[in-house]
Amino acid sequence: MGMDIKQVTDPAFRSYGKVIKGYQIQELMEKMKKTPLPGDVTYVPSVEELECLFVSREMEKKLYGQMPIQVGYCNGHNKKLNAVEYHRNSEINIAVTDLVLILGKQQDIASDYTYSSDQMEAFLIPANTVIEVYATTLHYAPCHVEDSGFRCVVILPKDTNTDLDPIKSVTDPEDQLLFAKNKWLIGHPEGGLPEEAYIGIIGENRTI
Repeated sequence: MGMDIKQVTDPAFRSYGKVIKGYQIQELMEKMKKTPLPGDVTYVPSVEELECLFVSREMEKKLYGQMPIQVGYCNGHNKKLNAVEYHRNSEINIAVTDLVLILGKQQDIASDYTYSSDQMEAFLIPANTVIEVYATTLHYAPCHVEDSGFRCVVILPKDTNTDLDPIKSVTDPEDQLLFAKNKWLIGHPEGGLPEEAYIGIIGENRTI
C-alpha cells in the first residue's frame, strides 16, 4: 500500500528537519546533472569536484560550524524503504530532482532496537530544495517521483558512511547497529541488505 506523501512545507516536517534558504546552488546542480543515474541506487560519499565548489565551502563554514565535511550524492531509482539509518549529526540533502524521503524518529526505536515502520511519514522534496535532516531522524535512500529517477546531494561530516574499523566487543546493544563510520542502521527483512546488517524493522517495507 502506498504512503500518503506530505509537502516539505507541511508542519509535520518540523519534527524531522527544516528547509534551508539563501545558498546559491546553481553550479552544484549543474555538476550533479552529469553524475551517474543507475537503474538501482548508487551512493558516493565524497566527490572532490563537488567539494571544491564555493557553495560547498560556505556550507562547511556555516551549516557545519567549520567542521570538515564531505559532499557526495545518492542517485537512482527506488520506491521502497528497505532500511533506516541515523548519524550523530545532521545531514544536508539537496534535491536535484523532485524526490520523496521516508522519515521516522530515533526516539521511536524500541529498547530491543526493533522499529515499527508504520510510524514513518513521507515527504516530497522539490527539485532545488536544500534541507537539513536532523541527527535524530531515521532516513535512508530517497524515492524517485519521475520514471527517469532521482538525484540528491548528500553532505555529511568527513568520513561518514565509509568503511568501519572492526568492532571487537559490544559495550552497548546499540553497537550492533553500527554499519559504517557514523552510521547506525536497522534493516528490513525484505531490504536486500548484506548479512552483517542488523535486521530489526517490523511491519511493512514501506513503499510510495
